[in-house]
Amino acid sequence: MTPSPRRVAIVGGVRIPFARANTAYNEAGNQEMLTAALKSLVSRFQLENQKIGEVAAGAVIKHSRDWNLARESTLGSGLHPETPAYDVQRACGTSLTAAVQVAHRIAAGEIECGIAGGVDSASDIPLTYGRELQKIVLTSVRGRSFLEKTQPWLEVRPGHLKPSAPGIAEPRTGLSMGQHAEETAKEWKVGRAEQDELALASHRNAAAAWKAGFFEDLVVPFNDLRHDNNVRPDTSLEKLASLRSAFDRSSAGTLTAGNSSPLTDGAACVLLSSEEWARTRGFPILCYLTHSESAAVDFVGMAGPKEGMLMAPVYAVPRMLERAGLALQDFDIYEIHEAFAAQVLCTLKAWESPEFCRDRLGLDGPLGTVDRARLNVNGSSLAFGHPFAATGARIVAMLAKQLAQLGHGRGLISICTAGGMGVTAILER
Repeated sequence: MTPSPRRVAIVGGVRIPFARANTAYNEAGNQEMLTAALKSLVSRFQLENQKIGEVAAGAVIKHSRDWNLARESTLGSGLHPETPAYDVQRACGTSLTAAVQVAHRIAAGEIECGIAGGVDSASDIPLTYGRELQKIVLTSVRGRSFLEKTQPWLEVRPGHLKPSAPGIAEPRTGLSMGQHAEETAKEWKVGRAEQDELALASHRNAAAAWKAGFFEDLVVPFNDLRHDNNVRPDTSLEKLASLRSAFDRSSAGTLTAGNSSPLTDGAACVLLSSEEWARTRGFPILCYLTHSESAAVDFVGMAGPKEGMLMAPVYAVPRMLERAGLALQDFDIYEIHEAFAAQVLCTLKAWESPEFCRDRLGLDGPLGTVDRARLNVNGSSLAFGHPFAATGARIVAMLAKQLAQLGHGRGLISICTAGGMGVTAILER
């Protein structure tokens, strides 16, 4: 007989403040930031020199030196060096995917606890050089004599020294995420005004949460920064409306720097465990991770009509709800990652559309509406910023705390990712 899966507890989470690229963390790398977040979590739960089940973490923008990022950061975190760790990478869904993987091992009884996290630096980006310079360097390295090592360098030309930054375009389409989101906004007829309204709500909610002290135990100082430096408590619809479109410069463009998440640096992590492990150590259980789902869409049009690149959560959520026996309205809190205001609004429109839900989701009727008063109530990525791999862990920690404050309830997490994928989860208390 297969044993029943164990419940997976969310014990707590920590992150460093999120910073706009090329500001406070200009000199910090992925390992430094992830280590800082892990070290703070280890200290908070008195895990110094303890061997835990596993650490799963990752980054999207990585130098070759970060090939063993999670393990190296774990070695610097204060955990016992025998704690295993491994890297995860699923674009913007990286740390939520890491949390789900750790949760599955806990549920199966393989480990008692684990940490999931993510980090990204849009400031410390790896620069690459052309194939010709690469061949010169490798030929030199393979040389045995002084002449063999130096002679290849005589072939270097000025053009060989021109660096290339990592591309932000999708390899299959050549379009950036913002350009894809602009296409989807036009398809779903999502206008500039409603995008700006969502962005304003995100900043106001985030500023109010900071002022109320919500983040006091969730965010630890790093590099002299104590608060997220992208939150704009003084923004307004007038200021947002004054910004020019960013991805379609014509009069038809609707996405701007104000209603799109900025390039951001930061790191976040969460501690998950079995109920017994948490309770024997006197740790309060904030909530439980009960369900998850992932999906991908054909945003290229390889097998049929192409779909919006950031629309995969639209498919993942109803599959997850069916398995959980829940309706979209059965949630107290909705955490929908705000890669772009347009993406959130297109997602909501799709769930409200009888035709889309019937033809694409195979449902008898629309999934229905989401109560906007329960959506991203403490702000989201438009305000905080979006260090790609760190966003999932940020959301899990925030949602877990909100459910603990309520004392009961259920929360939905929905994250879209590059490559036309989506990761979703349900937390319950």
